[in-house]
Order: sequence, then structure tokens, then C-alpha cells
Amino acid sequence: MTSRPSRLLLVLALAVAAGVALVGCDGPDDDAVVLEFWAMGAEGEHVRPLLDRFEAEHPGVRVEVQQLPWTSAHEKLLTAFAGRATPDVAQLGTTWVPELQALGALVDLTPRVRQSAEVDQADYFAGAWDTNVLDGRVWGVPWYVDTRLLFYRTDLFRAAGLDAMPTTWAGWEDAMRRVQAVQPEGGYPILLPVNEFEPPLILALNTADLLRDGDRYGNFRSAGFRRAFAFYVGLYRAGLAPATSGTEISNLYQEFGRGRFASTLTGPWNIGEFKRRLPPEVQDDWGTAPLPGPDAGTPGVSIVGGSSLVVFERSAHPDEAWALVEYLSRPDVQIAFNELTGNLPPRESAWEASGLAADPYARAFRDQLRHVRPPPKIPEQERIAQALRQAAESAARGVITVDEAVARLDADVDRILEKRRWILDRAEG
Repeated sequence: MTSRPSRLLLVLALAVAAGVALVGCDGPDDDAVVLEFWAMGAEGEHVRPLLDRFEAEHPGVRVEVQQLPWTSAHEKLLTAFAGRATPDVAQLGTTWVPELQALGALVDLTPRVRQSAEVDQADYFAGAWDTNVLDGRVWGVPWYVDTRLLFYRTDLFRAAGLDAMPTTWAGWEDAMRRVQAVQPEGGYPILLPVNEFEPPLILALNTADLLRDGDRYGNFRSAGFRRAFAFYVGLYRAGLAPATSGTEISNLYQEFGRGRFASTLTGPWNIGEFKRRLPPEVQDDWGTAPLPGPDAGTPGVSIVGGSSLVVFERSAHPDEAWALVEYLSRPDVQIAFNELTGNLPPRESAWEASGLAADPYARAFRDQLRHVRPPPKIPEQERIAQALRQAAESAARGVITVDEAVARLDADVDRILEKRRWILDRAEG
């Protein structure tokens, strides 16, 4: 039983708490629309200044950021969907858009894009925009773009009599042999870590579709895929690339500076890393170049990556959520985002206005981004990529032949796609 003094203290405490609550209700933000925005990695760390500007331009709207590590973001999103607790707006890796769209988690942005004065589809790199288009509908807007191309030692290529990167696979292979002849003993013209799926995938996108029959079956025994895969494996068999994983390289930048590796296939984040971490004596002896194509007159294709902005179906504030997507899509905001993060803008106008188009290291990325392809836009793509990585590594290490690898890939991917075939066949029946 509570004593009288204790009851009095309880009443006073409740009165104080109620007073505090009443004071809080008079605050300027209590009637604000609150948007929950999920962002990953460095983007989540650096986006806050941009959101402060958005809030200043949109009185009555407040944005709360939840930063997610990339390693757990995918699971977190699926858990949120299952628990009906998705955010209003989120950053999605491009390969995640088909999966969340298939679950019915995303808003169809097609009508909003058509009416938007800020989101101009024609200003975006076509390949990046296409990653968000499924069944003719738009489900996301590119926030930043990513692709992979060649970083190379320009001095070693010049020593081999090459003023520029060749434009065909045949010329590229010949150039690598010539470069190896002028490298230090034990050097390799190119580093393609065997634990990465991107190199064999990129080469394959130049000559083949990975899947066939409406993305129901693997297409790995096709002539186009076999050509690309044989070229990839041939680089290891000829001693032009070491059959090693990235974890077995103690210091990429040191080895690149020593000339042990004359080139590598990597992304835009390494522009800053090369500037910071290469030895001073070779800072003027490296460059970037788009990938060679399989044949003369055929530009080399690379993979398109990056992140998109999406609005979730369960958002209680879809108009304000779309306003945030529009704001982050503006060229001036994309330029500011590039300055904060180093991420490449998906809009051509942002490249021109920021000076990136003239940057000696970045401009090759602009050229490459005009020649990119997405991997298959289906929820199973990440599993397919891992199957490709495993088969490619086994073939690169000489454990299996090219014929065995493509047969294994078709069998593994057909199993991955079994449920997809079942759903599609019944939908069409």
C-alpha cells in the first residue's frame, strides 16, 4: 500500500512530466511530417548536410536517417518488409530493386517521373536508368553510379610501345604480352582476383545473355558465353594474370607501384586510393581506360552498379517521400554529394557542371558509363553471381576445364531458377 507522502510525490512527478510534455507540444517540429530514410555505409555517414538543406527548403518536413552497414542492410530490409516496418525512402543497391519490387514493397514511380520537373530521364546514363525499369515501369531513380574499368601503369605500356589501351580483345591480349616483356621479373600484366565475380561477368556481358527463355534457364553453354569465358580463363593459363584471390595480395598499391601488376579491373573508389597510396615516384605514371570490346568497332561493355532511391509502398507520406527523391536527384545536389562522398553522379549534366568530365582519371568512367549493361534483373541474380564466381575460380585455378565449368553453371543456375520457372509457367497458364 502506498503511503500518503509517496502518493504526493507520485502526483508531483506526474504533474512535472505532464508539464514537460505540454512544453514539448509547443515546439516548432511537432506537426512536422517525419520521413524515415535508410542509407548504407559512407552514404549514410555523409548525407546529413544535404538533408538539412532539404528540410530548409521544405518547412514542416523532417528527415531521420538510419545508417545501415552494407553487410546487414539486405537482411534488415527483408526483415522490415516482413514486419511491415519499412522506411519511407531508402537507398537500394541496383541488384536489390528487382527483389523488393517482386515482393510488392516498392511504389511504382512511373507517373511521378513523367510529371517531374526535376527527374529528367534523358539526362541519366541509359544503362543506369535501365536497372530500375521492370516490366516497363520505373521503380527507382539512380542516386549514384558505379562501373569497372582498367587502371593501368601508363609508363609500362609506353615502354612496350603502346600509347593507349587497345580497343579489341585481341589487341588487349597482345598488349599484355608486350607489357609483360618489360615488367620486372615475375610481373603480371593484369590482376583479376579469382574471388571476384565481376571480371567474368563483365566479359560475358560483351558477348552473351547470361539467361535464356525469359530468364528461365542458364545460357552458359552458348557460343557467346563460352567465347568470353575462354578469354577470361586463357589469361590465367597464359600466365598473364595470377590465379590468386584479393585476400592473397598483401598490398595492391605497393605491388602496383613496384610494377608487379601493370593493370587491374576496378571501380571509381580507387581513384582516390591510388592518389593517396601509390608511391610518389609513380603518381604521374598511371591512368584509367574504358574496357576493350570483343571485336573492332564494338565498344567494350562493363557492368553497371551503384545505388538507387526508392519509395516504399507502406510510406504514410508518399508525396513528401517523392519530394526527397526529387531533391536528391537535382544536379546541384548530386554535385554536392560527389564532393562529400566521391560517388559518381548518374546525370550527364552533373558531370559537365562539376568538371568531372574533364578530370583525367574520372572521364574514362564517363565514357564507360555510356557502354554498360545490367546483369539479369531478377531476384535470383546474387545467387547466380556467386555460382559464376565459384565456377570461374575453379577454371582459373585449373581445377576444371572450360567445358566442365559452363556445364556446371547451366546445371547450378537451372536449379536456382526452378522456383522462378514454376511461378512463371503458372502465371502464363
